[in-house]
Amino acid sequence: MNVLWDFDGTIFDTYPSLVEGFVKVSQKDLDRIEVLKWLKLDSKTAFKHYGISEDQRGEFEKFHNHYSKQSSRPFDYIGDALASVDQNIIVTHRDKESTKYLLDQFHLAKYFKEIVSVEEDGFTRKPHVSSYEYVLKTHSIDLVVGDRELDLIPARQLKIKTVAFQNPNIEADFHIESYEDFIPTVLNQL
Repeated sequence: MNVLWDFDGTIFDTYPSLVEGFVKVSQKDLDRIEVLKWLKLDSKTAFKHYGISEDQRGEFEKFHNHYSKQSSRPFDYIGDALASVDQNIIVTHRDKESTKYLLDQFHLAKYFKEIVSVEEDGFTRKPHVSSYEYVLKTHSIDLVVGDRELDLIPARQLKIKTVAFQNPNIEADFHIESYEDFIPTVLNQL
């Protein structure tokens, strides 16, 4: 069983740092709960909703990466989920350096065969299918796990089974709220 994972909001709870980075870039006193709802859709939609120029994306990602190194933690039981499959690959909008840093900090790097940074590796942002197609050239993928619709759209286009993490409102083959349920709810059903 080979699994492709999103990173932010799927392996690590980075939403607090995403929200703080977004508020900092906006230079406004925004309701953080509302910001989170928009970011869970996708950052492009959040930028548009709050009238923030896409030109500020680099600044947003810089703040997010800075805050996440200080405050982000992996979700409970993620190590058990990662250890229960043969190969794990990450496809993320985050840069590789900060992804590796967080994985190393929590001793999770050993579980991953490859990390694909969508923009750093020259792919169009998800939900475009190009980064997933790239992974499929070198790895067979049986399952994709993500917390947002944009993580699962390319998987569905490529006919790969999907797991929605902590998001019951998106289309997926499986929905879980905790990785404690990954083996019984997902792996034992495949």
